[in-house]
Amino acid sequence: MPRKPKNPRLGGVSSAHAIDPNAAGIDIGATEIYIAVPVDRDPHPVRRFSNFTEDLLAAADWLQRCRVITVAMESTGVYWIPLFQILEARGLKVCLVNARHVKNVPGRKSDVCDCQWLQHLHSAGLLRPSFRPERQVCAVRSLVRYRDSLVQLSAVHLQHMQKALDQMNLQLHHVISYLGGKTGMAIIDVILAGQRDPHQLAKLRDPRTLASQETIAKSLVGDYRREHLFTLRQSLTGFRQNSQLIADCDLEIELLLKEFSSGDGPGAESVPEPQTELKRKPRRNEMNFDLRTQLHRIFAVDLTEIPGINTLTAHTLFTEVGRDLSKFANVAAFTSWMGLCPDNRVSGGKILRAQTRRVNNRVARALRMAAQALSRSHSWLGQYYRRMRAKLGGPKAVTAAAHKLARIVYHLLTTGQAYDETVFAQQEVQNKQRNEAHLRQQARKLGFELTQIPMEV
Repeated sequence: MPRKPKNPRLGGVSSAHAIDPNAAGIDIGATEIYIAVPVDRDPHPVRRFSNFTEDLLAAADWLQRCRVITVAMESTGVYWIPLFQILEARGLKVCLVNARHVKNVPGRKSDVCDCQWLQHLHSAGLLRPSFRPERQVCAVRSLVRYRDSLVQLSAVHLQHMQKALDQMNLQLHHVISYLGGKTGMAIIDVILAGQRDPHQLAKLRDPRTLASQETIAKSLVGDYRREHLFTLRQSLTGFRQNSQLIADCDLEIELLLKEFSSGDGPGAESVPEPQTELKRKPRRNEMNFDLRTQLHRIFAVDLTEIPGINTLTAHTLFTEVGRDLSKFANVAAFTSWMGLCPDNRVSGGKILRAQTRRVNNRVARALRMAAQALSRSHSWLGQYYRRMRAKLGGPKAVTAAAHKLARIVYHLLTTGQAYDETVFAQQEVQNKQRNEAHLRQQARKLGFELTQIPMEV
């Protein structure tokens, strides 16, 4: 539906002065969209379309008739995805921008003004597109994020089960480590079947459970109420249904990962043996297939060889970024995108602010967790984290170590080289000399003198 622009000055930059005269702006909504094209392309340069598929196709046809080559739109929820895919399939260059970067000047705000403002900024070359991985990676990312929501929903059902037990004064979940394990599920099934004898229920204890049979029997003496047993049954059903949905999701993710071509790095042929600390049983809620082998085949390097990075961290990196980092100009742009480097604000030659930006980035969050795992690592990265923690404190040390991990990951993925700990040999020697000098200084302050003892062979 054509609309006249309420503010003709925002209808677009003149074609003679615009950096990109073939740019359009789109304001995305839940039920309708507003599109603004250059004022010389149509008698009604602003039009409104519904979000039905046929209307989105009509919008794409109108943009092509107006000779538009590139389009800017805000990343509003998930409403932008259908139109983004249609325009991308038509060959238009879509610039997906952060809403913070296109905030309008003070004044009247409307959908028409917003789309005109987007077109104005885009034609003047003032917008930077947000990072979006390739379509194949986006498919895996969508399933992984959906799986995360299923895991959170399973935790909610488990909390409802614990609440029902608390209301009946059954302390089972306080004496065993995990209510959703073999012991907890077996006992709850028999309780819902009608068994009330605590000693008979305690016999279902798994031999690997740390709590004794007597302790479990004492925890199962309570007031079995009908309403709480009903809630327990409902929560158990929801928990098991979600567990099955997670298993089905794992199967679909594995099939999508197998469709990726193998990497062309030198280490793509064979998967190295995992490190000693990685030879462990899978944690709860981990994927039910050999994820490490699939990631090594796709990346052609084993990111789990980096201290602190496990399979889940590498998988988060793949699903959020992919294996192609060419969209980032350099490693500085990569770390800046994750908000792991200082965001210096300078005015009048003075630094007003040097803190990191607040970003909601899943890769940065995963790398921060990996950095915290370095606290007990004996590698050079572990020494670096502990040195930064003593110097800067815990939070800043986590950010510094995560930044270091991001730079290492970028180097491995762009060069195809395997992680080599010997590169840090010189840093380790310098760190040893620094520690020795520090100890000698402390000893002199206390009136002692250190003497080096030769190491026995």
